[in-house]
Amino acid sequence: MSSLDNFKKKLRVGKVYRREELAKFSTAVDRHLAESIADGSLQKLAQGLYYAPKMTAFGIAPPDEEQLIKVFLKGDDYLITSPNYYNALGLGSTQLYNTKRIYNHKRHEDIKLGNRVYQFRRKPKFPKKLTQEYVVVDLLNNLDTLAEDKQVITSALRTKLKNFNAKELNRNANKYGTIATKKLIQEVI
Repeated sequence: MSSLDNFKKKLRVGKVYRREELAKFSTAVDRHLAESIADGSLQKLAQGLYYAPKMTAFGIAPPDEEQLIKVFLKGDDYLITSPNYYNALGLGSTQLYNTKRIYNHKRHEDIKLGNRVYQFRRKPKFPKKLTQEYVVVDLLNNLDTLAEDKQVITSALRTKLKNFNAKELNRNANKYGTIATKKLIQEVI
């Protein structure tokens, strides 16, 4: 068995790898990476980031988003969100956005990973899991960057406040909101 075959044998279909991790499998990692990419055993997602493609009936499946972000950031201290989540709040937002935001403590830039561009945004604090109340606070924090009518959103929040846990909304605003968001939530509650 060649060293390349031995290298490929260690790859797990559907898994995202960093170059450092793949270097443990090979004494000639750059050559093995180049050959594996050429024959389709690996796909290069970004500098130093690779994916062992998983085939489906529809072609190659993209990497699992959670795993991709976790490997890229070298940890799980992040929160994946999107402006599309605002539409489910019933506050009048209807635009569709082709973007995902990754709140984290390390990076603040737009990065292409595979075929998708992610907006990494460094935030001092964010919750571990998305809640409806946090999404409201995030919507208000980002209202100026959206293609939505601000007046429609804020008046809808006033009329639909009963749909949200006011105590939790206030807590999220105080913990994660901008000054303007905190002020608006205080007015509404």
